[in-house]
Amino acid sequence: GGDPGRAMEVQQMNTPRSAARAKAIDLRDTLRKGLAAALGAVLVFATAAAVKAGENVIRSHGYSYFGNLDYPADFAHLSYVNPDAPKGGEIAVGASGTFDSLNPYSRKGRAGALTTLQYDTLIESTSDTVGQYYGLLAESLEYDEGRNWVIFRMRPEARFWDGTQVTAHDVVYSHKLFITQGLPSYAQAVSHMVADAEALDDLTVKFTFNPDVSRRSLIETVGNTPVFSKAWFEADESRRLDEPRLEVAVGSGPYKLDSYDINRRIVYRLRDDYWAKDLPINRGRYNYGSIRVEYFADQTASMEGFKAGEYTFKLEGDPKQWASSYDFPKVKSGAVVKDAIPNGNAPNPTGFVFNLGKPHLADKEVRKALALAFNFEWTNESLLFGLSRQRSSFVEGTHLEAKDVPVGAELAFLQSLGDVVPADLLTEPVGLSHTSKPERLNDRRNLRKAAGMLDEAGWEVGGDALRRNAAGRTLKVNIPYPTNIPSSTATMIETYVQNLQAIGVDASTEKVDPSQFTLRRRERDYDMIHSSIYSSFLSTGGGLSQMYGSKEAEFSLFNPAGLASPLVDAIIEASFGTTNQEQQDAALMALDRALRFEFFVVPDGYIAEYWTAYYDMYEYPENLPPYALGYLDFWWVNEDKAAALKASGALR
Repeated sequence: GGDPGRAMEVQQMNTPRSAARAKAIDLRDTLRKGLAAALGAVLVFATAAAVKAGENVIRSHGYSYFGNLDYPADFAHLSYVNPDAPKGGEIAVGASGTFDSLNPYSRKGRAGALTTLQYDTLIESTSDTVGQYYGLLAESLEYDEGRNWVIFRMRPEARFWDGTQVTAHDVVYSHKLFITQGLPSYAQAVSHMVADAEALDDLTVKFTFNPDVSRRSLIETVGNTPVFSKAWFEADESRRLDEPRLEVAVGSGPYKLDSYDINRRIVYRLRDDYWAKDLPINRGRYNYGSIRVEYFADQTASMEGFKAGEYTFKLEGDPKQWASSYDFPKVKSGAVVKDAIPNGNAPNPTGFVFNLGKPHLADKEVRKALALAFNFEWTNESLLFGLSRQRSSFVEGTHLEAKDVPVGAELAFLQSLGDVVPADLLTEPVGLSHTSKPERLNDRRNLRKAAGMLDEAGWEVGGDALRRNAAGRTLKVNIPYPTNIPSSTATMIETYVQNLQAIGVDASTEKVDPSQFTLRRRERDYDMIHSSIYSSFLSTGGGLSQMYGSKEAEFSLFNPAGLASPLVDAIIEASFGTTNQEQQDAALMALDRALRFEFFVVPDGYIAEYWTAYYDMYEYPENLPPYALGYLDFWWVNEDKAAALKASGALR
């Protein structure tokens, strides 16, 4: 998903607390904590004192909407970690672009990478489950059966790095900060959810929920808000959540900012006194003594920096580089390992996103015609070394992917929604990405079809070979992109525009610096944009509304198309009311079908693996979890191997 600050600007970053686990999309994803944790046997008991007579209260060490909890209350450690992993050493990762702030929760400025490693939350997720949460700052939680409220009981030993206790007052203060100073789309959604937040005492916090909203996402959202020190913010009134700053808010997380050099590097150091280092949920995690981020102007400089050993771990996203750039001497000698690791997540629905706020792109037939000019097959063979796979679905390759025409539970779900569902959604096969010939960029058959569709839509070619509507305006498609993206992505954008120009579209690209691109993206100053902001989904929750819903469509940073569809809204709203896994799956399959029906993204393919390259001193557990690579979470350094690399001269 995203975070209350922004979707991570640094492609390489895939933090244990990031949207790498955004498969369970929820408003909690907007907090860059990535979620899915584990809960255990739940005790249900009646308490007339707490609620109305006869109403059940559920008390547990964690939370799951359906009550499916994989870990018992007395679990020793997560099943996918090495509980005896050694602590120490360093991992250094590369980032391209710039940063001028260390506050990831503001719309302003460009935040440095990985700042959220410094903050804990009440509950946390695991990387082997979807929709399950465990206590971190919270020792336990209790809530009524109707989920009208939740009470978190906090661990008395929790401490900020300044030595002060983390209290319920800090939790309430942090919640209110996000409501009053957080991103507008997040603040609006959460303020509508939560009627009240109160500290019952120093270690007990209660959230009361709005009775008029869905019961989905309530407990997860408040439980996954980062907790800041109230005292730190109140000590200086200029400290705000919505302003960029280079001073970091006091946190209680495993890492603390050690140093930074603007636009060059950031270093975080593992806290020896981290209060939660021995909790079962953290055993075998946060193993590096330090995490260093090295910044480079662009992908070329970044690759040269990796070869030289300026940083030590690279998550490669460029098929051209993966195929052709990893034959340097350190790879041949074994000093650098090239490792393709299976990725169990549904691929993010990346591609060319239409700005639906532009009047000339409001016609779906025009968008479908423009899409036909993109030749995925040629792009894959000529630019991406045949390593990419075509994508049609928002949940590609999962059990939720819509197929053919709706049947069974999905059909029944759609029929239950009434007139908001168009007849052809029920009777026509779900949309699939078009196919093109790989031999040449301009597939003439598809370009002829696109031209005919544009003619029919009223965009006819004039004497200057440009298409115009009845008012004489050209069919303008401007696609800006930043200088720091992979060269193969830039070429893909440029060649798509060439094909658009060939059918009379007034198409152009603009190559801009990363900070200008960030501003353009936030202000939706584009006709189309190549984007990876939308996320796939394996469960329902409020984050679906923030990403695909109408209410926040005008200003949500997580909805770059500005999609506002009554059909999609109805499906998301109905998904909140599902009461078991089968019903939820049917609703999400219908959502995939509807998103493809609305046609606001031209898919550009995906990679089914994590492409990693690293200096041969890192190790990871034998059984990796399905939903995260976890290289910043549960990998570790083998100090003997690190010493050997230094002795050989491969590393400084």
